[in-house]
Amino acid sequence: MSNLAVLPIILPLVAAIVLIFFNSKVNVSRTLTKVFSLIGLGLSGYIVWEVLKNGTIILETGDWVAPYGIVLVMDSLAAVLVMTTNIIAVACAFYAPSAGLGEKENYYFYPFFFFLITGVSGAFITGDLFNLFVFFEVLLMASYALIVLGGDKVQLRESLKYLLINLFSSMLFVTAVAFVYGAVGTVNMAQIAQRVQEADQQGILTTVGILLFFVFATKAALFPLYYWLPKSYVVPNPVISALFGALLTKVGIYSIFRVFTLIFVHRVDLTHEVFIWFAGLSMVFGIIGALSTSNIKLIIAYNIIPAIGFILLGIGVMNETAISGSVYYLVHDMIIKSALFLLVGVIAYVAGTSDLKKMGGLIHTYPLLGWLLFIAAFVLAGIPPFSGFIGKLLLLQGAFEGEHIIIILIGLLTSLLILYSVAKIFIHAFWGDKDAMGPIEKKSTKGMVAPIVFLLALSVIMGVGAEYFYPIADSIAAYLMDPQIYIDSVLKE
Repeated sequence: MSNLAVLPIILPLVAAIVLIFFNSKVNVSRTLTKVFSLIGLGLSGYIVWEVLKNGTIILETGDWVAPYGIVLVMDSLAAVLVMTTNIIAVACAFYAPSAGLGEKENYYFYPFFFFLITGVSGAFITGDLFNLFVFFEVLLMASYALIVLGGDKVQLRESLKYLLINLFSSMLFVTAVAFVYGAVGTVNMAQIAQRVQEADQQGILTTVGILLFFVFATKAALFPLYYWLPKSYVVPNPVISALFGALLTKVGIYSIFRVFTLIFVHRVDLTHEVFIWFAGLSMVFGIIGALSTSNIKLIIAYNIIPAIGFILLGIGVMNETAISGSVYYLVHDMIIKSALFLLVGVIAYVAGTSDLKKMGGLIHTYPLLGWLLFIAAFVLAGIPPFSGFIGKLLLLQGAFEGEHIIIILIGLLTSLLILYSVAKIFIHAFWGDKDAMGPIEKKSTKGMVAPIVFLLALSVIMGVGAEYFYPIADSIAAYLMDPQIYIDSVLKE
């Protein structure tokens, strides 16, 4: 049973290797990608059921007992995030053949697609700080290849910025890992958590904690380290943007989740108060960016930043209600962001432009796209009864319990502006003057709409069926609030 923990890493890795050999056979690659992604979803669903029923799955690779060997920890948080990753992979796998990739499919798109899923899944599952760095590099190397796929001039310009900032943060990451090992003599996260409480070098450990937060904040695109993200995420094909927007920043915020609820919990009064202010500033500056552009892809990219702020808010407040809200909102945001990136990709395709000022009247030709965007705007903004509402309600309730009134007001105002930022796409592109675009030639959206409907349906179900999903988020929050449970399960004490 313990081998279940490694399968979400092995399966996409095998898929990537297999697809390398079928790279020139596009139809075969498409079919295999769909099959492998569906198998991954089924497997991850079974793992979630197993973990929720029987508890955390620990795999000590090579039979080396923790903390001496590499340990994979499939706890409830990791299992839920791995399943969400595979949900997004399925949607993108079915969307990709119709996404207008063209010759890019022959540039090893599908192998890199699965290498990305391998890195993301490994980052969620690993119980080792150094291997967290390793899996970060796996997913980043795949993302480097995907962002330049096709070699357009604008892609190369933005990829250079993306590459440099991630190389710099990775350098800081491995340096921080070295400092941790020097201070406590281990990179096993459970044993680090155990030894940090006993270590004499609290000054060094506090510095390392700040350094790790800086690294993860850069990868999560928190204020003020988000400047690299928006344009980097809109220059690739929409299916690649969906993968990036849904997964990459979420690995960064997950790392903050894991490290600052397990290891660096000895100065919560200092560190987590700072988190709240970073969360508020991320909300404010992210939504300002979304409101300042008429590029529909940039609007969605900028909306990643306030979402990360909301998730960080729960970690900063650090009570069970807020943490459950962060978990709920994290899963919700992964699904809705992928849906929105795919959706605006279709809109830009049928309109022939990403500029709102050049759109209008699409509702007459593409009514289904318009109403899908309308629903997506309400889901993203957190309007009841959708999934965003449940997550934000828990976050703001937790903030109220912690008497953080200012951040509550910032959160409410940001939510209204998020709704407006996406609603203006609907207003201008669909309700706008249809003569602004001239004669509209109806283009086929076959194969593009179904994955979007699938993701939006899940978002709606997470809201309407919150009574079934909230207990899972609440149990994860209770688990995260007691680091000793993780330590005991890994070290078997």
